[in-house]
Amino acid sequence: MQFPAAFILARQQTEEHLASARPDAPVVPDRPQRIRTPRQPRFGGLRRAAANGLRGLATRVEPRHDCQAAL
Repeated sequence: MQFPAAFILARQQTEEHLASARPDAPVVPDRPQRIRTPRQPRFGGLRRAAANGLRGLATRVEPRHDCQAAL
């Protein structure tokens, strides 16, 4: 054994870990959950306007063609 102190620490940690599953182990209560309220997206109107503008530009650059349309 090169490190006797490591053996002692490992044994202590193993005993503590195994003892934590005992029925009389201390219990730490969970933190109460915060209720999250839905948040409005930032710049929602600006994003919608930009999306509509880009959609219109894309339609002008490359309009949709139906499969039945004559080419």
